[in-house]
Amino acid sequence: MLPLKPLLVICLAVTEPAAHAQGVAQAAAEVSGAQAHGRRERPAVTPLPAPGKGRIPVAFLLAPGAEVVDFAGPWGVFEYVFPPEAESAPFQLYTVAESAAPLKVSGGMTIVPNYTLAKAPQPKVIVVPAQGRKPSPAVLAWLRKAARKADLTMSVCNGSFVLAKAGLLAGKEATAHHGAYALFAADFPDVKVKRGARFVDAGNVSTSGGLTSGIDLALHVVERYYGREVAEQTATSLEYQGLGWKDPDSNVAFATKAVSTEEHPICPLCEMEVDKKEALHEVYRGRTYYFCSAGCKKRFDATPQRFVDQ
Repeated sequence: MLPLKPLLVICLAVTEPAAHAQGVAQAAAEVSGAQAHGRRERPAVTPLPAPGKGRIPVAFLLAPGAEVVDFAGPWGVFEYVFPPEAESAPFQLYTVAESAAPLKVSGGMTIVPNYTLAKAPQPKVIVVPAQGRKPSPAVLAWLRKAARKADLTMSVCNGSFVLAKAGLLAGKEATAHHGAYALFAADFPDVKVKRGARFVDAGNVSTSGGLTSGIDLALHVVERYYGREVAEQTATSLEYQGLGWKDPDSNVAFATKAVSTEEHPICPLCEMEVDKKEALHEVYRGRTYYFCSAGCKKRFDATPQRFVDQ
């Protein structure tokens, strides 16, 4: 698996091929029309057990290169939850890392973790953002153990790679940043990758799309604990006008897989449109594939059939 931070950088540079744009527009129009006529039924929200007293511990699992938006967005959501009957803020927020040493996360920010893996309290909610490197065996072991006693383990963006690596997504439906769908499916064939999902609620484990999608998943978690009214109040307090938390399938712009053509070739890993005059390329089974970076080409060369057979 490629280091997740470089993959995220690739994902953020994605541009849609012209042939794909028409399909996206059509899909968006169909969804918009269905919503206008009330044909899309919102899936039922499965409640989580809010404690009668005490707080809900939420652990943010960090590593060097962790994506700031991925964990800061949900942190802000949980921070601003104020149920009318609660005597204090219901969520207890803290960061966890393998070491107590300061972490340099995306954008150059430095974070001093609240706890090491060995000393972290047992969480009820675990938030895993996209990381800057592969998770260590110690991190995966902690995640598996902590998840067994948690109400919910959730990932944001390519944090889903960490959950899958820990075995928490086997046999489940999940999502990731739209630029990582192909790689996610190739690396974890036992996970059903859902394109176009703002988030996927699979009960005690949930995954969200890229970056700001984590805000929507966090609001959905608030609704699961405290109901729609409290989630609405939280969104209002944040002056957050996004409605993706009410519709898990609202990332419709990314629901249709991009199609690579000779006129508009795309990288088979991140689906980024490339200039074939300058792009690295590889011939496989008589067809030429073009790549946006040496990293994508190296990953393709390792197991090309996984990307061709999707």
